[in-house]
Amino acid sequence: MLSPSLFAIYLNDIISLLPLTQRYCIILYADDILIIAPSVSELQNIVNICEHELNPVNRLDMIFNLKKSCCMRIEQRHDVKCAAILCADGTALAWVDSIRYLRVFIVRSCKFKCSLDNG
Repeated sequence: MLSPSLFAIYLNDIISLLPLTQRYCIILYADDILIIAPSVSELQNIVNICEHELNPVNRLDMIFNLKKSCCMRIEQRHDVKCAAILCADGTALAWVDSIRYLRVFIVRSCKFKCSLDNG
């Protein structure tokens, strides 16, 4: 029962490292993290900060699960190819057309769209 709350407390340091104007960009629920950024460069910056803080050499001794991590663009230019978002080891996160977050599907488009089914 305490697992989601303890995870949020555990990761609170990551959120506090971001400037006040960017703290709205990370949504935590249980062990799921959703990062929302206003640009590709800001997303790369937030990923770098998160990965640095999660690094075993630093404090939290955690890593990104690259199999469950991806990127999606929602805006007028949603269909334009974006620069790669790179992890510290050089691995690029995949750009996808839809993601599933907490049983809700979010779809790449000009405006934010979601549904409870993938159809």
